[in-house]
Amino acid sequence: MDVILRDHVENLGRRGEVVKVADGYARNFLLPRKLALPATPANMKVVERQRKIADVKEASERTGAEALAARLAQAECVLSRRVGEHQALYGSVTSADIAEVLAAQGFEIDKRKIQLDEPLKQIGEFTVPVKLHRDVVAQVTVKVTALEAPAEG
Repeated sequence: MDVILRDHVENLGRRGEVVKVADGYARNFLLPRKLALPATPANMKVVERQRKIADVKEASERTGAEALAARLAQAECVLSRRVGEHQALYGSVTSADIAEVLAAQGFEIDKRKIQLDEPLKQIGEFTVPVKLHRDVVAQVTVKVTALEAPAEG
């Protein structure tokens, strides 16, 4: 079955493309979720109009994301955590922690956009990718430092 994609579908195609898929995949997944339309001449015209509008919107989102990426490259996240004997952290630094520090600096970044494979569990300086847009990934420097223990006395 030929369908016109209304949105980007991973491993299938981009918005506006006509792709050939299995009938069941189209009926049970793409069409009910409004990710695709059947490829008819009338639908082709509708999708072409929508694609022009979407391309303009996409270009403005991309330039905004590139500007934000340039500002994020200058930003530095410093997180202090308690450490054990061998400089291993008690707990870890997660994407939510990084998003919180960035929010305090004026960057509203969703924690799901911070691409941390696994939480940081060591002291040091790390470069963490932040996916701002499908084609724009910013690199943020995250420094994890030891929290000074209060003096016992």
